[in-house]
Amino acid sequence: MEVEPPVSKQRIVIIGPAHPFRGGIADTNEAMARAFQRDGNEVTLVTFTVQYPDLLFPGKTQYSSDPAPAGLDIRRWVHSFNPFNWIASAHKIRRLNPDVVIIRYWLPFLAPCFGSIARLLPKRINIIGLTDNVIPHEKRFMDALFTWYFMGGCNGFMALSSSVLKDLKALSKLPSTYFPHPINDQLPAQIDKQEARERLQLDAKGIYLLFFGFIRKYKGLDLLLEALGDERLAAKGVQLIVAGESYDSMDEYFAIIERHKMEDRVVLKTEFIPSEDIGLYFSAADLVTQTYRTATQSGITQMALHFDRPALITRVGGLDEFIVEGRTGLFSTTDPSDIAKQIDFFLTQDQNDYIEAIKVEKKRFSWDAFVGHFNTFYQESFTP
Repeated sequence: MEVEPPVSKQRIVIIGPAHPFRGGIADTNEAMARAFQRDGNEVTLVTFTVQYPDLLFPGKTQYSSDPAPAGLDIRRWVHSFNPFNWIASAHKIRRLNPDVVIIRYWLPFLAPCFGSIARLLPKRINIIGLTDNVIPHEKRFMDALFTWYFMGGCNGFMALSSSVLKDLKALSKLPSTYFPHPINDQLPAQIDKQEARERLQLDAKGIYLLFFGFIRKYKGLDLLLEALGDERLAAKGVQLIVAGESYDSMDEYFAIIERHKMEDRVVLKTEFIPSEDIGLYFSAADLVTQTYRTATQSGITQMALHFDRPALITRVGGLDEFIVEGRTGLFSTTDPSDIAKQIDFFLTQDQNDYIEAIKVEKKRFSWDAFVGHFNTFYQESFTP
């Protein structure tokens, strides 16, 4: 596709979730928009009238109860599965006269919508796919074809992990680059650990692990629960907070808890956690745990860093790009005995050493640094 040279400051349209839709992608799209605004650009967020059909959405609601964010231009134009709407949405975007359109891509279901809108825009507009995933964690029929269709409408790509960049390069010869998923700077501030525990009615002197976010099979909550049953962790009274809405049946998890007789060591808050409460859970925890079976990157790791909390992550996909072993967190395999071993080792360490290292390390994951990288990539790839 032909492109035009960029101007120094640009009109940017970001297509993807934003208020009133809830979740990490919506939150980070809004953080990205603010970073582009700070850089002097004119930014419009184009989000959905309908994102998922209710039949395909496993949670309780797709919508946030928070007020609309101030200072952002958000347009609800896109119906994800109405082709006639895609034509109208492309026409409305065209009237904004953008220089760049950034399409946030994470799910093949949305590829027909995003790919069609991209193809309906004038060729003078540079279209960049910002990719959380191009090969989904839970594969379905037609995923590859849908992803190919989306990618064919773009001029270039920016991945949020090196593993996704590798996938992009295997699928396309178009310009592509990588910047690690930034930390959402719109998250609430950290609060005192003891205050957080008091407000959550937790033991002030307890040892708490945190599993945070939507519960899906690939995220390995079952592996973590099996590890929690290890006699080393049981002897130390290690407890687990599970905070997030379940997208799976909970029966398997209940069975593991019952088998290990851990009812008094697992705190289940299996509902969507509103933005204003996120800081409570991270601030109350000693260690954030991400025992994923598969992954590319995860906003949960970045949330842990924001709240100065070390993370235990499995060496899958691109998760290990965001943690410095022994300084900001630890790694394990997906074997529950190894997960338990690493947690037990962490408990022998000085947690303040981790916290001080995190304060230094997390500076490289800012949205302003992301914008600087985007600008360099854009100039090098699309300027004659």
